[in-house]
Amino acid sequence: MGDVVSSHLDESKREMIAVRTRDVMRQFSDLYKQQYAVALFNSVRYELEGGSGPQSQLLHRKDPLAGRLIFSGNLFQYLEENRKWRNRFVSVPNNYSINLYETKTAHERSLHPKVTINCAGYKALTSMEDYIELINNSLPDVKAKLANSPFIKCATPFPLILWHPYARHHYFCVMTEKEQQKWHAVLQDCIRHCNNGLPEDCTVQTPAFTDSVRLHRQAKGHYGTWDMMCGTPPQILSNLVMETLHPELRDAIGPRLKGKMQQRQRDWMFISDAVYKQVLAQTNKEYNSLVEACEVQKVELDSRLRTDMDQVITSKEHITSKIRALVLPKAESLLKRSVQPYIGSILDALMEPTSRGFSEVRDVFFREVVDINKNLVNGGDQAKLGEHMERLSMLAFHPVKMKSCYDNVEELNLEGLQQRFDVSSPSVFVSRAQILMREQMDNAVHTFEQLLQQSLASQGDNEMCKVIQGCQDRVLKKYDYDSSTVRKKFFREALLQIIIPYMLQQLSPTCSPELPRFKELIFADFSRFLLVENMFEEVVLQSVSKDIMMAVKEAAVQRRHNLYRDSIVMTNSDPNLHLLAETTPVDWATKFGNGEAESPSGDGEGGSGKRRKQVVSMIQLDGVPIPYESCMEIPGVELIPEEEAAVSDHSEEQSDPKSPDSVEEIRDLINPVMEVVLPNEVKSDVSNGKVPTEDGEQVEVSKVTETVEDVPLKSPQDKTSAQSLVQQLIGNKKQEDKEEEKIRSAIEEIDLAVQGESENTVDVCQEKSDSETQLPLDTNSSPLEDTQLVQKVLNEVINEVVNGKESIVDPVEGEVSLA
Repeated sequence: MGDVVSSHLDESKREMIAVRTRDVMRQFSDLYKQQYAVALFNSVRYELEGGSGPQSQLLHRKDPLAGRLIFSGNLFQYLEENRKWRNRFVSVPNNYSINLYETKTAHERSLHPKVTINCAGYKALTSMEDYIELINNSLPDVKAKLANSPFIKCATPFPLILWHPYARHHYFCVMTEKEQQKWHAVLQDCIRHCNNGLPEDCTVQTPAFTDSVRLHRQAKGHYGTWDMMCGTPPQILSNLVMETLHPELRDAIGPRLKGKMQQRQRDWMFISDAVYKQVLAQTNKEYNSLVEACEVQKVELDSRLRTDMDQVITSKEHITSKIRALVLPKAESLLKRSVQPYIGSILDALMEPTSRGFSEVRDVFFREVVDINKNLVNGGDQAKLGEHMERLSMLAFHPVKMKSCYDNVEELNLEGLQQRFDVSSPSVFVSRAQILMREQMDNAVHTFEQLLQQSLASQGDNEMCKVIQGCQDRVLKKYDYDSSTVRKKFFREALLQIIIPYMLQQLSPTCSPELPRFKELIFADFSRFLLVENMFEEVVLQSVSKDIMMAVKEAAVQRRHNLYRDSIVMTNSDPNLHLLAETTPVDWATKFGNGEAESPSGDGEGGSGKRRKQVVSMIQLDGVPIPYESCMEIPGVELIPEEEAAVSDHSEEQSDPKSPDSVEEIRDLINPVMEVVLPNEVKSDVSNGKVPTEDGEQVEVSKVTETVEDVPLKSPQDKTSAQSLVQQLIGNKKQEDKEEEKIRSAIEEIDLAVQGESENTVDVCQEKSDSETQLPLDTNSSPLEDTQLVQKVLNEVINEVVNGKESIVDPVEGEVSLA
């Protein structure tokens, strides 16, 4: 892998990549510095004017995942270095990165993970067909088919693949479909969270960054939505660089790759990943320096704005009126001709799946609370309530339980409108709607917790179920109002994101050349806060905002999808509730339970041994032991032998596996040792160090042990496996039948003799090994001779019993080594 990367990415190529990255960052930096001052002006103006939207009825908690672990478990990872599958313990902490450890013990000891994956920009796939369809676009004129055996062969029928257009792909697999579904939901949640990497509480940096990226892409002719606007700012900037750099490198390096189709695809993935890492490291460094430089000037700019805010606003309104006179006639004409006929269709396409998703959020919350009430009716107490509430508190961050809500929004389809308005895909709107659904679910759960705690403190536990029912009804009413408010805002923003780029693309060729003359109207002191390009976009936005507001308002008036009218305002509906807004979240495990964590899982974050509660439970399959607790190695598919052949060839070796290098085994191979049980007559012969066999040969005796056993029992360690026993019974069935018949007849004669001699009662115990009926003294003796020897010994025993002997002679156990 390293040779491929180094051969195609030499020093000249790397220097070219660095120069291209530096050029993009320089252009972006100029835009960011301008937009930073504009964003600061808008933030300070909003603060001074006190603008605000409808008040939320549900409470909001700042850090709901504090002290939490999202998920942990085992799965198999494919290693490109040796092309083998290895078992890994995976931990997903509350920052939604994926940490892979060799073993669970390494995670519990807070060791550094082997691999850490940031899922921003990735796609989670569950089939090789989908993966091949995506990877076929990686190289021109290189198309793979599923039947052609792609370069990755999954060890199980349940793969999990993380695909990225630029970075390295990651391959996993699990043993069952149930595991695959749960892991896929977890991976999608990680991608969803990591894609939402721009903090909304940063009212200056985030707007400045997004506007700078948008203006940079518009300068290149890209006006529509962008799927790779995901992750942290350095990651987004890396995607911005790779958007133009990646195709050029592919065209230059792709034809030079050698080998089969799968090998060329693999090599190109390694090269692309190396380029992406180099670009990401450079953008991360330069962006941090840019932000620091702007933050240094923030205090001075903020002071100037607060001093001259009235003059800046007056100047902006004057210039905006001039620009409006130029742009508005053209904008209204375009609006009537190419936009207004499609607003209703776009809104319907957005409302249907989004409203179903929010309705499912309400139903999931309702069902969970009803289940809690049912469990308490069936004999639950405060401790049981604490357990249920502890699980309910993390409902919004449980990817499996929230999956039904997210799936509804996945059905969002803008087919027929995407090409007209240059919308690459609806994934941007799907991700945003899912994030809003998760926030609303968490707000509902948090509000329910606060209301329940308050009610239990005042009313006690006498009517616990009735109290829970009352809190649930209050929360659902608040959720319906907040859900309507959030959805209407989402619809307006989505319509603007679709329509505004289209209108800017149509109006810029005729309006942009006229904009520089308006710069002369801006005072030099205000030039950093007032940009004619931004004011031009604001005029275009205002021209279409009225139609968008009317469309959403009309849908609310018609009560479509349970939207509330704007005239319905819930103010001070629950004044006591907002007193709890800053209250610390309830720790139900400590309040009603035993104060212990749900799961003894480590946090997986940099060296802290503190145990954290896990949001998603481990996968437990009925009738199947906990899989792969230790780090096992699974060879590639081509190295796995046929299952039937493996069973037949190694059936005898599966009874008690041990190391082939053990000293005892080597000694036994050199000096074969056999253990036999000898009758009393032979005891005197054994004392001279040798024992005679039936054919007259003398065999050396290395060890003699006398044992007295009333009822010899077999140790569990000496038992052979069921599989070995079945094989032995099948192979030696005829021989065992004959021997058992002879032994049975001898025992019957003994019983008759015992009945004749009433004074003597003798118990005869015959021990028969599971693995062999009788070990011969000589390895060269035939089975017939062994049978005759057994019969001879039995006859002697019978004669002794008949002659009146009271007990059987104690057997002598000897360890004989062949001379």
